[in-house]
Amino acid sequence: MGERDAVVVRIDPERGLGALATSDGDTLCEAAALALRQRLPLVLHVSSSGVDIAGGIEALAAWGRAARALTACSGVVPVLMSVDGPAVSGPALLLGLADVVVMTSRSHAFVSGPAMVGQVTGVSIDIERLGGTAVHAQRTGVAALEARDLDHAVELLGEVLGYLPDHTDAQPDAWPTDDPADRACPELREVIPASASGSYDVRRILQTVADQDTFLELRPRYATQMVTGLGRLAGRSVGLVATQPQSMAGTIDIAASHKCARFVNFCDAFGLPVITFVDTPGFLPGKDLEWRGMIRHGAQLAFAYAEASVPRICVLLRKAYGGAYIVMDSRTMGGDLCLAWPSAEVAVMGARGAVQILHRRAPAEQMAALEDDYSEAYLTPWIAAERGLVDAVIDPADTRAAVAAALAQVVSKRERVVGRKHANGPL
Repeated sequence: MGERDAVVVRIDPERGLGALATSDGDTLCEAAALALRQRLPLVLHVSSSGVDIAGGIEALAAWGRAARALTACSGVVPVLMSVDGPAVSGPALLLGLADVVVMTSRSHAFVSGPAMVGQVTGVSIDIERLGGTAVHAQRTGVAALEARDLDHAVELLGEVLGYLPDHTDAQPDAWPTDDPADRACPELREVIPASASGSYDVRRILQTVADQDTFLELRPRYATQMVTGLGRLAGRSVGLVATQPQSMAGTIDIAASHKCARFVNFCDAFGLPVITFVDTPGFLPGKDLEWRGMIRHGAQLAFAYAEASVPRICVLLRKAYGGAYIVMDSRTMGGDLCLAWPSAEVAVMGARGAVQILHRRAPAEQMAALEDDYSEAYLTPWIAAERGLVDAVIDPADTRAAVAAALAQVVSKRERVVGRKHANGPL
């Protein structure tokens, strides 16, 4: 991690397979308390087979105290963890308390192991399929990054820390850059396909708009229709969010909502401006999603943006329909600036769905013409701009310059937060 100061704790896997004894729990508590006193990031290297059984209830209670101490650090100082080996039972839950978790290829984490799963459910499963690194990178989202080994994990944690301040009341360090803030990006004019249903990789836009070689994607294999990552713009650290048309057409489901909401909360906690790029046809429909709580999880996304007090800039790229458009940091959510490309389609829904509702009795042979008429009249950014919901329609080539200029104006923004114990968000 170079010259960056941090409080670092390592659970020694050589002693009792890393089982947490009472003294280990106390050490974690002391480290968390030290991080808070010194206002420094807390970095934990975890390799633990669980709570020390021989230590009994005292060891279990010490783990509980450690979890409480880490919770006290949340949102005050960055809490980063690496896993190199097992993180089993209680210690596995510590991973969920961290801001960023890096797992090595030899890691696995679960609350209940294969034997318990087999006993209770009758399902036979091995360690890798139950809680290997690939599972947590792709299915659970616990692993923000994957590493080859512990040295690589430490390198990645250092890279993450490079974007973050020491604590919530500090600003991230500005980095010198040779990349001009007003650099034109003519290649962005060719990103959006001519076909309305054509896909593209939105990461090309993020990498082009950010300072050269500064985009670090977090959770790249989890909820791939939503891209989240850290980057720099004119040397300033920013959080970058985008819907990904290349995956599920950029529709938003439960996992995507959770991924984005948690990332926005993370950026808001540590003063990173959030820049959001939108191309989504809406929330993914389906009875299973609705039964699993799409309303509640979709509200997490709205809640995270609405509550965030950091500078926020939104860029509408193409489709921006319905409730999904609203929750992706529209002006309604309190964003500071909303820009749109000429290709942006800001509407309640797409042309086909709208025509089927508005002209349901029209002959089938007229539907195509009606859809074209609707698209020409409503699927543009101009109506939203007339009503103040879009601040400017810009040439895609000017995106970096426009966002950088806006960021320079709002980077010193401060909001007075209403005093309350805490919000009761849709967890």
